[in-house]
Amino acid sequence: MTPSMAGDVAGHSGNRQMMFVTSCIAIIATALVFSVRGDILGDLKTSFDLSDVEVGWVSTIALWGFLISIFIGGQLLDYIGTKAMLVLAFIGQVLGTVLTIYSTSYTFLLAATLIIGVGNGFVEGATNPLVATIYPDRKTEKLNALHAWWPGGLVIGSALAWAFGKFGASWQGKMWIILIPVVIYGVMLFRLKFPETERVQSGVSTKGMYAEALKPLFLLWLFCMLFTGATELGTNQWIGEMMKRSGIQSGILILAWISLIMLIGRSLAGKFVHKLSPVGLLIASSVVSCIGLLLMSRVHSPVQAYLSSFVFAVGICYYWPTMLGFTSERFPRGGALLLGLMGAAGMAAAGLAQPILGEMQQKLGTSGALQAMAILPAVLVVVFGLVYLSDRAKGGYRAIRLNSEELVNTAD
Repeated sequence: MTPSMAGDVAGHSGNRQMMFVTSCIAIIATALVFSVRGDILGDLKTSFDLSDVEVGWVSTIALWGFLISIFIGGQLLDYIGTKAMLVLAFIGQVLGTVLTIYSTSYTFLLAATLIIGVGNGFVEGATNPLVATIYPDRKTEKLNALHAWWPGGLVIGSALAWAFGKFGASWQGKMWIILIPVVIYGVMLFRLKFPETERVQSGVSTKGMYAEALKPLFLLWLFCMLFTGATELGTNQWIGEMMKRSGIQSGILILAWISLIMLIGRSLAGKFVHKLSPVGLLIASSVVSCIGLLLMSRVHSPVQAYLSSFVFAVGICYYWPTMLGFTSERFPRGGALLLGLMGAAGMAAAGLAQPILGEMQQKLGTSGALQAMAILPAVLVVVFGLVYLSDRAKGGYRAIRLNSEELVNTAD
């Protein structure tokens, strides 16, 4: 990195907090898409005369749009820059929302949903590397703080959709809610100047970036992301319905409760990361989420539902951002590519988990399905434990820094 570039990067430290806030609002917008769409699926079925399978495709195509764009975004970010990618996200979310509202056919609705899913993926593809770049000494902590606003956005979106419904708003009226945070982060976006990513600043070649993706430890971590993604997002998509089938009528409130606990937990992640290390935190998360799933499989009352889901929420809340934090700390040369691959793996696992969970419920019932899902975090306890022991044999967990003396100062 040249002296002038280093000075330019250092000059961004004054805007760092604003960049972080902008990223958080963009994550909220993405979460609102999921929560509002989940609330209006029944209305879409009625308005477009859809079958249950067609309604399922509306949810699935949004997920695959997210997966595709985050995968592409991880490879594209360093070429077009963070600001350009967030502009693409802004356009995708605005265009997809408006097209959904004015859809006149099922095909039109699918296209609109795909567009908004792509916009959501670009948010994730841009904000993760940005936060890792502007907080090089606090990556795991700040990625947890960023992703606290995913469950936070779910709570906000669910509450607003419920309130709009109480006042008789149509499903189109609820969709307009999404544009509130989108417009806010869009206005903030155009006023900011973003730094180049850590990988680019440090002069790591594109070939060097792709070489990181072939390292055995990263491939193992990518495999683990499949399990963490399925445990967190896969189960959460079904949890409301599962609780109903267990006799708990307030299933949607259980999901809101889980989201609230995750918001609080991720906001406090910094305290645990410094004490346990990212790998230690993931071991603890896997143990607790396994226990939470087993407890939820035995739910027979609302009190049991809330208590067991509290345990489950504490377990899963650190999975996604801590997996990303480990990746950015141990493989910084891999930059946005590796973070994009991790996000794509997590989303792919979440999508694949949906029909598997459905089939398990048909064969095993809700209790059996949740017990079967507990196998995933149980396996992760073993894998993360082996990584922890390997790190300890080498002197403990160590984050790798690129040109540390030239990166953005971490003092607020």
